[in-house]
Amino acid sequence: MTADFTRRALLKLAGVSSMTMAAIAAARAEGGGESTVAGPTFASRTPIRIGMVTLRVNDLDKVAAFYRDVIGLGVIERTATSVRLGAGGVPLIELEPRPEASRESPRAAGLFHTAFLMPTRKDLARWLVHVARNRTPLTGFADHNVSEAVYLDDPEGNGVEVYADRAPELWQWREGSVRMGTEQLDVDDLVALTDTRTSNYSGAPEGLRIGHVHLKVGDITQASSFYTGLIGLNPTRTIDRAAFLSSGRYHHHIGANTWRSAGAGQRDDGTTGLSWFSFEVKGDDLLAAQEARLRQAGATLTQLANGLETADPWGTKVRLIRI
Repeated sequence: MTADFTRRALLKLAGVSSMTMAAIAAARAEGGGESTVAGPTFASRTPIRIGMVTLRVNDLDKVAAFYRDVIGLGVIERTATSVRLGAGGVPLIELEPRPEASRESPRAAGLFHTAFLMPTRKDLARWLVHVARNRTPLTGFADHNVSEAVYLDDPEGNGVEVYADRAPELWQWREGSVRMGTEQLDVDDLVALTDTRTSNYSGAPEGLRIGHVHLKVGDITQASSFYTGLIGLNPTRTIDRAAFLSSGRYHHHIGANTWRSAGAGQRDDGTTGLSWFSFEVKGDDLLAAQEARLRQAGATLTQLANGLETADPWGTKVRLIRI
């Protein structure tokens, strides 16, 4: 399969006729150079970083097969109440069966997408050929200046991003804001890193992690106040009806937008969708500071064996896990 055929196949899967249109589609989902790191990247070495995402799903087997066969995660644990999948023995996604639950409204607060960060650009290229050859439907792809990204949905409509970062020294910062655009992805240049005639992506690389979680929220100012003032992230960019926040000058660990969810109220725990996600927090002092701010704000806290659980203003459960 030639690079040109790969590009045309990807456009067909994304349901568009040009790379420009694919970038526009990607802008609705989130709006470099090759990494040399084989293990977890910069996003997973900051003081606060994303740990796991847990989803409530109707069809456990079907959704688990997606994260196993499309993303390449391995099943780490399966019980009567959940399935955990991950990479390199690290759990990343947990699925909780809710066969009778109604689907969460697209206009509700909750998950916009889970973003899986490949260790290297070549890993992203290998994965892209894998999904093209297996005719996996895509929803968009784009160059975000700090990263290169591909978008798709799981079988129950939960958004997914698969991306690779450019080297952090290439990111452009100005007055505390990082340049993140939505431009045309150079698919030819990307897939030139691998053999397009066959898929050699047999599973997720060991260093794959969740680089960021993008949320639907009811109000940007309220979301920023929670994730900065109480959780301790820093703003990195604000655009029309969206904010991006991070720890340790990563481009973003959290994205929050009101593109479809402006004015959303409390989420319904009886529907499918995001159940909880976790931050990994480096050290007792940082976790203690988070707990103190949350208590002062009157937040409801549940103690866990290795941390605590709270909820954002829309009821999305957030776990703070000491590492």
